[in-house]
Formats: sequence, structure tokens, C-alpha cells
Amino acid sequence: MAPRLSVVVPVYNVERYLEECLDSIAAQTFEDFECVMVDDGSTDSSAALAEAYAARDRRFRLVRQQNQGLGAARNTGWRNLADGTGFLTFVDSDDTVPPHAYQLMTETLERTGSDFCTGNVLRFRSIGYYQSGAHLKPFRETRLETHVTELPALVTDRTAWNKVYRRSFFDGAGLLYPEGILYEDAPVSVPHHYLAAKVDVLGDHIYHWREREVGEVSITQGHTNPRGLVDRVRSMELVREWLLAQEDPKFRGYLDSYDHNCLVEEIPMFFWWLPEGDKAYRQLYQEHVSRLLREIGVERIAGLSSGPAKLKYQLTLSDRMDELVALQRVHRLYRRARKAAARQSGPRPVPVPPPYQPS
Repeated sequence: MAPRLSVVVPVYNVERYLEECLDSIAAQTFEDFECVMVDDGSTDSSAALAEAYAARDRRFRLVRQQNQGLGAARNTGWRNLADGTGFLTFVDSDDTVPPHAYQLMTETLERTGSDFCTGNVLRFRSIGYYQSGAHLKPFRETRLETHVTELPALVTDRTAWNKVYRRSFFDGAGLLYPEGILYEDAPVSVPHHYLAAKVDVLGDHIYHWREREVGEVSITQGHTNPRGLVDRVRSMELVREWLLAQEDPKFRGYLDSYDHNCLVEEIPMFFWWLPEGDKAYRQLYQEHVSRLLREIGVERIAGLSSGPAKLKYQLTLSDRMDELVALQRVHRLYRRARKAAARQSGPRPVPVPPPYQPS
């Protein structure tokens, strides 16, 4: 009989973290799962560690491929799942999963019949655990059988690994992860929110997202990585292209709301790091962000309520980068002064929540 849950874990050069990740999956209170580990051409001992894990726990198995990137590894894992499993989830191999997570999420889906369940996230490092800022707004409270049109903040729920999907929904949507780019999560996660009939949103912390402190930083920590900038813009464009390709007229309204979110939340993330970027980084910003702004429509900028954002977009489009960087430096000083007055420096650790107790 097929396991009820499939877990896909892409693996690439994570020997420092892999066993902790796999241990957290093995320790799940929900035990009826398979874990497909995909070694993406690791050059360290990651593949050997994964192979040893598979040898001692029959629920784990290893698939190997030449290095193709995270999106391709996730897709390979999906192609190698057992037939007939009821649910699907993804885990990044430097992160961990709290022991109650999959029992809580699968039980919720069985009770509601929703297409997928998505939950809150804690970041962690040596000082402890703290709320993921990226997941704060959509997960302030539990809301079952909802939709992005009812809870617009879900458009920011872009990560792949804080979700358990009903396999029939994931397979039927026909969306695989883009290959060869960074920030490959959003072109799958955001369309899924629009396609779903209903979604379960959990305020419970069901995933622990590592902030790397030693060695190579994660993709999301490389703020002035030129490729990261280019690929993040491309990720937004891929979502827009998917929305534009849909025949149902309701997706035009979805596109309008998505474009608004890009203008007020996602693109402004680039502003913060422009002062640290070198000339080449700033040139890439101007080229790629300007292209995206023109695709969205420059007339939409005039309709924004934020005067500073409108000014920064106008400076971007007119290639007045020196003025934009100077303005952003002033803005950063102001923001940092406000934050320093409001709270102590650094993230505030929070206790790890107790294990979920099934009824």
C-alpha cells in the first residue's frame, strides 16, 4: 500500500545540516510517509549521508542526478514518487520540521477537504527561534477553507516548503518548478493559491527555516547577488505570464492584485540593498526592474498611495540611479532609527512550540 504522504528533499552540499533535517522528518508523529531525497550532484559527503540514512530507514530512498539546481531537483523528486500517495510536501535540506507538523496538516486537510494546507514559519540560528518576517502577515491566525481572494496577504506566501498538498491537486495543476533560476518557489506557489478552490491557513509554526551563520549563505541571504536580483525579477514575470495565459476572465482580476503586490511589497525589497550594490548591480537593477515596471504598466505607479515609492520608481525608469541611491540612503537611516527606538537590536528569540497533541 502506498504511503499517505510523500516528502521531497533536494540535497546539494549540505553535509553540515543534512542529518538534522532528515532526523526531524524521521521523528514526525505522522509516520506513514516516504521521503525521496534527490542528490543534485553534491561534491561533499551529502550523498553518502543520504545513502546511509536510506539504508537504516526504509521510508527514505535516494535518487541521484547531475547538478541541475533546486527547481530541477524538486521536479525529479516529484517524478520519483510512489503512485497513489494522498499528500505531498517539500523540505529544503538545511531546514527542519517540528515533530507535529505533518500530522496537524494532514488531519486538517482530511477534515476540510481543502486543496492544500499552508502554515507559519520560524527562522532559527544559534541564538534560538524567531518569527519569520516573510510569513508574518498571512499567518497571524488560523483560517480554514479560505482563498487568496478572501485573504489577500496569501499572495506573499511564496515558499514551497511550508505546505502540504493534496496530490490530486498538485498533479492536476500541471505546474513544476522553473529550472535554471533562483527564487523558483513563487511561479508554483502563487498560481496554486489562485487555482485552489479552498486553502487551509495555519497560524501554528509548522516549519523551521535556517538562517545560515557559517559557510555559504542561503539564496535568500545573498541580498546583493546580481543573479539573485535578475532571477527574482524573472520569478515575478513568470507568475505574470502564467496569469496572462489563463482564459478564465477572473484571472485578469488576479493579475491586477498580483501587480499591486509586486509594486507595494516585492519590488521595494530591492530598494533597501541598492546602497550596498556595486555599479554593475545597480545597472542590472535599472535594466530588469524597469522592464518589469513597463510590463506592469507605468500608469499603475501613478495610482500608488506611497509618495516615496512613486518617486523611487520614477527615478528607476528615468535611469537616475545616483539620485535613487542617495534617496534610499536617507530612507534607510530614518527606518533604522525608528526600529532602534522601537525594539532591541536583532531578532527576538521565541520558544519552540510544544508538540501538537492530536485529539
